[in-house]
Amino acid sequence: MKRAFVLLLFIVVVIILQVFFSKSARKWPGLVLPIIAFLLSLLFPLNMVVPSQGVTAAFLLQLCLVWVIGNIPTVILLAIYFACQGKQRRDKQSG
Repeated sequence: MKRAFVLLLFIVVVIILQVFFSKSARKWPGLVLPIIAFLLSLLFPLNMVVPSQGVTAAFLLQLCLVWVIGNIPTVILLAIYFACQGKQRRDKQSG
């Protein structure tokens, strides 16, 4: 139960940081966390063990699937970034 709470707290803090960085006037701070998440997603396929039969189509499919699943946080962080940037553009045009 304690680990789940710590994980949930970590996720909430990362989302709050992403919103804060994305709302800055400069574009690059909002891209820091998605870039970190993308680089970490590259490590997941590297931790896979090659089967004894060698590299097969099934293994390559698993490799790609692990990479795609590992990029879910990257996609979420980029969605937050683009949502905040789009809102800033609309506010700037109307005001």
